[in-house]
Amino acid sequence: QVQLVESGGGLVQAGGSLRLSCAGSGRTFSSSAMAWFRQAPGKEREFVAAISRNGALIDHTVSVKGRFTISRENAKNAVYLQMNSLKPEDTAVYYCAARNTWAVSRKRDDYSYWGQGTQVTVSS
Repeated sequence: QVQLVESGGGLVQAGGSLRLSCAGSGRTFSSSAMAWFRQAPGKEREFVAAISRNGALIDHTVSVKGRFTISRENAKNAVYLQMNSLKPEDTAVYYCAARNTWAVSRKRDDYSYWGQGTQVTVSS
């Protein structure tokens, strides 16, 4: 079992930065691949970024490449999403997710554990 709690969301102007954090608990955190997804109003939840259990494999969706960076610290049971050059279209609820394997995936159904989400709002 893995429990996840996100933090760090808020309101920021376009061009600004935010750093999201996801605190995990449970003995399997360090063996879990982790990901960030987001869901804007009226839209499907979409993949943002993923990282393998040891951080060796990282994947970012094309719309955030060069602006967002996923990272993790297993010693702290934490995963992060550094978001720079934010755009109004990045506005969404951001969710942290974990899966019971080392490999990354872009598929929402591959992730068994989810946090409650944190709101990110980017004003123009």
